[in-house]
Amino acid sequence: MNQSKTMSAAAPATTAAAVGWQVWVPCIGMALCSWLSFVDRQVLNILAPTIIKDTGLTNQDFTAATSFFFLTYTLGNPVWGSVIDYIGLRKGMLLAVAVWTAASMSHSWMGSFAGFALARAVLGIGEGGTFPGGLRTAVETLPPVKRARGIALSFSGGTIGAVMMPLLLGPLAISYGWRNAFLATGALGIVWMVIWAAIARPPFLPATSARPHKAMWPNFRERRVWALIFSYALPAISPGPVLTILALYLGQGLGMTQAQVNSVVWVPPLTWGIGYFFWGWAADKFAATNTRPIGLFLLLTVASLTLGFATWTTSPAIAIALISFSTFIGGGFQMVALKAGSFAFPREQSAMMTGIASGSWSLVNFLLLNAIGAGLTIGSVRVFPGANWMNTQSWEQIFWLIAVLPAIGIGLWMALNSTAPKTATS
Repeated sequence: MNQSKTMSAAAPATTAAAVGWQVWVPCIGMALCSWLSFVDRQVLNILAPTIIKDTGLTNQDFTAATSFFFLTYTLGNPVWGSVIDYIGLRKGMLLAVAVWTAASMSHSWMGSFAGFALARAVLGIGEGGTFPGGLRTAVETLPPVKRARGIALSFSGGTIGAVMMPLLLGPLAISYGWRNAFLATGALGIVWMVIWAAIARPPFLPATSARPHKAMWPNFRERRVWALIFSYALPAISPGPVLTILALYLGQGLGMTQAQVNSVVWVPPLTWGIGYFFWGWAADKFAATNTRPIGLFLLLTVASLTLGFATWTTSPAIAIALISFSTFIGGGFQMVALKAGSFAFPREQSAMMTGIASGSWSLVNFLLLNAIGAGLTIGSVRVFPGANWMNTQSWEQIFWLIAVLPAIGIGLWMALNSTAPKTATS
């Protein structure tokens, strides 16, 4: 593959006047965006015990309603990726955040399965712009040698949001009710849109950027698309289901109260964010021009198996440590997969590339949550049966399933890349 046609090696098509610290301002803005997105998506998960008690929903109702976020997020990622590539970062991100801010606030008016499922679905559509916008921002503003770290910065706000949410909105929900916690997220969304409108312009972002002549959509007949999907969706899966069910596992599996859950549930998302930066640095240093970073992938795959041992202990501290290590490894898979994938897609398709990766990751989350639950039923049609592990609290089976998925994904990625050159050529 000619290196001049790849995102990682090509020079920016246009440049802004930003110098020094200014080149990082757009990525910091996108870090705030990903922070907001995880605040909005995690508030329901963290307050699950309280919401279930207040509304009368069952564990299965809650898991099924939450899964609709992942279903529409699957569609939202590639769609927003193509939209952002075509209409630009400024307009695209303002539109995406406006949609999901309204959806987040709407949770405060819901009290049934159908209501929460609808709110989660619209939230997933809007939040699909987060990671495509974050990667596109890094591509537009940073040179190749700093790009993986720029992606890590743009993405890291999400994990910081998941860390801060139980510390900020958790106490708010306890004192003033969980419905007010969702209203607070809407105010945060409006603040971010004001900030982005101010910085998404020169000198921080270029006045013009490389754009396709028409909106581009993923071509699933291409091997590069499937290689990207298998290197990202299955290997990086851990943070999705783990953070979704974490509060329930700590409360029901380990007998912790809501206040105790709030005091520790921020640790796994923190290590997820640390994983972004550590493995982003590792990808820049050890896979700068490597289209097949097999060594890094195999190291991460072996490390990911430790999640299966999390339920072998009754100690909350040990369980949290193992779960946190799993999210740290999940962040590593994301950074290495996007670094490797950047050699296969041109700059003007960078947001779409991330949309493919994040969308496929979300689809696996949707299927996985229904598989460990009672399955998926649409109307009166049984789409597929589930193992019912959520209602029976079969935590060991759930955690081991999540632990082995990375090995399957990397095996498929290696098969698809068996004939590809290891290092990009100029």
